[in-house]
Amino acid sequence: MSGGGDGGDRRPTSCLALSGGVGGAKLALGLARHLAPGELAIAANVGDDFEHLGLTICPDIDTLVYTLSGLANPETGWGRAGDTATFMHALAGLGGETWFHLGDGDLAMHVARSHRLRSGESLSRITADICERLGIEARILPASDDALRTIVETEDGPLALQHYFVREKCAPKVKGFRYDGSRTAQVKKEILGALSEPSLQAVIICPSNPYISIDPMLAMPALRQALKDCAAPVVAVSPIVGGAALKGPTAKMMHELGAAVSADSVARHYRDLIDGFVLDPADAALEKAVRGLGMEVLITPSVMTSLGDKIRLARETFAFAVALSRSN
Repeated sequence: MSGGGDGGDRRPTSCLALSGGVGGAKLALGLARHLAPGELAIAANVGDDFEHLGLTICPDIDTLVYTLSGLANPETGWGRAGDTATFMHALAGLGGETWFHLGDGDLAMHVARSHRLRSGESLSRITADICERLGIEARILPASDDALRTIVETEDGPLALQHYFVREKCAPKVKGFRYDGSRTAQVKKEILGALSEPSLQAVIICPSNPYISIDPMLAMPALRQALKDCAAPVVAVSPIVGGAALKGPTAKMMHELGAAVSADSVARHYRDLIDGFVLDPADAALEKAVRGLGMEVLITPSVMTSLGDKIRLARETFAFAVALSRSN
């Protein structure tokens, strides 16, 4: 079976996940292990893709690819396990930019992708082929083949996402975000197709940063509308547990934007799109507030430290979504 192809024989989609990088990839792996081969499609954020050293870098896509193929660095959650840094050391000696680390094996991914893009292949076709070569049966679908770039508005001026996130180490104070290209970028047709498939039982927004991992996709009007029109229930898993982010700068961003750093703030952020919300037991006291937003609640441990944690959360979240009814 092709792992990520644009067509051909495959099982009907039963679950579509929206995911960013490390945090989302954990749940995506659990879903891939829980569901039958080929039943999972993953809409992958492309808002943090960027050009660097003449290469097209797709951090969230690559984190999903490495995680689902078993190649991810278990210590960082991103990059390849056991990777080396000969290239970076040589680059430093030549006075090159070294703020964005590219492991030697990881570099091969970026070189291969960039070469194929310049030859006229689409990002989605390249991603599908890489998934097939690495034995990934879930379909990892770039949200769009068109340019869609997250810009972080800071007190120091606008910064491309990776400049803010990696080069500046998230230090500048955040004032807001914009998603350049979102009004013209075309949503990947397989994603829209999955949302209209009669077989679809659940849409799951993974515990990724709402502002820089999920909102870039939702900024495309066609995708937001398709989620609203989808017959299958939509649920989100909170990336905030006990007033802290599971990964990355989510809590810092929420605080600087004037939002309470709490799980119910995330539920409110997705209020017009979701039917259910997953809370960790640490936030059980927020259940009433979340239900007051007009959505159902599942309380279950959502901190994923082992493969078993990932599979259990995936199983329970999927079952929670399937049990919900959606009136359109």
